Amino acid sequence: MDGVAARESARPVRGDAGFDVVADVVVVGGGGAGLPVALFNRWRGNEVIVLEKAPELGGTAKKAAFWYWVPNNRPMRAAGLTDEKDDFLRYVARLSRPTRYDPDGPTLGLTEWEYAMAGAIHDSASEAAELLAERGALPYRHCPAVPDYWSELDEDNAPYGRVLVPADASESMADGGENAIRTLTAAARRDGVELRTGHRVQRVILNATRVAGVEATTADGHTHRIGARKAVVFATGGFTHDDDLRANFLGVPAYRGCAVATNEGDFVRIAGPLGAQLRNMNYAWMCPVPLERSGRADLVGMFSVSGDSMLFVDKTGRRVVNEKLPYNELAQAFFRWDPAAAEYPHLVLVQIWDQRAAEHSASDEYGRLIVPPGTDDSHVIRGETLDDLSSAIADRLAKVAATTGGLRLSPGFAETLKATVTRYNDLAAAGRDTDFHRGETPVQQLFNGPVKEEPGRENPTLWPLAPHGPYYAALVTGGTLDTKGGPRTDPDGRVLDDTGAPIPGLYGVGNCVASASAQAYWAGGATLGPIIAFAHRTALAITP
Repeated sequence: MDGVAARESARPVRGDAGFDVVADVVVVGGGGAGLPVALFNRWRGNEVIVLEKAPELGGTAKKAAFWYWVPNNRPMRAAGLTDEKDDFLRYVARLSRPTRYDPDGPTLGLTEWEYAMAGAIHDSASEAAELLAERGALPYRHCPAVPDYWSELDEDNAPYGRVLVPADASESMADGGENAIRTLTAAARRDGVELRTGHRVQRVILNATRVAGVEATTADGHTHRIGARKAVVFATGGFTHDDDLRANFLGVPAYRGCAVATNEGDFVRIAGPLGAQLRNMNYAWMCPVPLERSGRADLVGMFSVSGDSMLFVDKTGRRVVNEKLPYNELAQAFFRWDPAAAEYPHLVLVQIWDQRAAEHSASDEYGRLIVPPGTDDSHVIRGETLDDLSSAIADRLAKVAATTGGLRLSPGFAETLKATVTRYNDLAAAGRDTDFHRGETPVQQLFNGPVKEEPGRENPTLWPLAPHGPYYAALVTGGTLDTKGGPRTDPDGRVLDDTGAPIPGLYGVGNCVASASAQAYWAGGATLGPIIAFAHRTALAITP
C-alpha cells in the first residue's frame, strides 16, 4: 500500500525510557472507533496521541453510511418510546445465540461475557452519543422510521427508532461517513488531540508492570517509540484484507470486502504474544459484493439490492434466495456447501434485471449494481435476449475463473433461466413471492432502493421482467464489511489474557476486538453504535 510501512515482527519489546514522545493515552487507529476513543479521553483531561497507519484518517467508517444503533436514545425517550434493558437483551440474545436462547435463563442463554457486553451497550450508547453531539464532534439526527433488521420478532419490543445518523448526511443517509469523520476530526484538532498519520504500529513496549507504549514505523523507514503513561488503546479494524487470516479463521469462503485496505488484522498479531485470548474469530459483518470489484479500494458492499424487476439466479439458472434480505443474511446464501458435489454451488450468483429497472432503479448509493449512466458500469453484462445474456454471462465467468475455482454455468442454463423468469413474473404479477417471501418484512422494503411508483401496488419489491430485452446482469458473491473477531475485552475495553485477567495498560475497541454479537447483525448501525458505547466506557476506565 502506498504510504504505508511494511509489516514487521509483532513481538513486544521492553524498556522504560528512550521514547520519542509520551502521552497519557496512545490510540492506535484513527477511524470510527479511534477518534471517539481519543475524544472521550481528551475530554477527561488526558493527553492523547492518535497513530493512524494510513496516510489519512477515517478508516472504514469514512466509506460507510455511518448509521449508528443506539438503544434507548434520547429522541426515543422524548417521544415516549420504551426501550427497556431486559427487552433489549432478549432481542440481542435471540439473534446472537439462537440455538442457546433461553428467555427464562439468567443470561438468556448467552455466556456471562456476552451478556455483560450486550448490557453495556444499552447502558452506555446513548450517553456516549449525546456527549459526542453536545461537544460538536458528532451531531446527529434521529431516524424514527428505520426498523431493526428483525423488527418482526416477538423479542423486539422497540423495533423502530434506535438509529441515528450524522446531522449533515443526505436525505438517503448514504454519505454519513465522510460527514462523521470530518466532524470527529475537527473536534479532535480543536481540543488538542495529536493526530499522526502514516504511522504503522508494529508492536507494544512493555515495562516491568504493564504495556507502556508502542513502536511505529513510517514509510521512510524510521521507527518511532511512543510512550503511554496510562494506556494504549487499539482501534485498528478487523482482518478483512489479510487473505491468510480470513481463509483460516472464517468458516466460509468470503471474498475481500469493503473495509479499508489497511484492515489486515494487526491487533490479532500484536496481542497474541501478550497472551490475549481470541473470541468470535469465525464471524464477520457480511454483505454481498460484486465479484469483479472484490479487493478494490473503492468497493462498497451491497447494502441495498435495488430493482423490482430483478432477480438472482445460480449457475443452473434457478432462483435460490430472497434478494431483499438484509445484507448480512443475504450473504449467507453464497456459502452453502454441497457435500455430494464437493462444491459451493452458490458461490457466485447472477443478478439479472431489465430496462425498466435500469431506468427507474439506477443509483450509485449503498453499493447498488444498477448504476446511472456515466458511472462505472464495468461489472454490467448485457444481452438483447435472455439467450444473448446467458452467453455473455458464460463469457464473463470464463474471464474470472481463476478467482472462483473455475465456476461455469450449467448446461441448459438459458432454458432454465427462461423458466425461472416465467415463474418469477407470475409471482410478481400477483404481488406475493410464495417461493422466497420477498418484501414481507419492513427491512426488506426499507432496502428496496428506488423503483417506479405503481398505483395500488402493495409489494414494491416485485415487478415482472419485461418480455423483451435489453437485459442486464452482474456477478455477485459474499464478502465482508469487516471481521468481528479478535482479542477478548471486558465491558470497559480492557484486553483479557488467557486466564481472563486484564493485561495492564492494554485496551481495545471496535472491529479489532471480539464482538459479543456472534453471528448476529441486529440492525443498521449495530457496528458503530456499540463501538461508540465501548469507546466511552474505555475512557472512563482509563481515567478513574
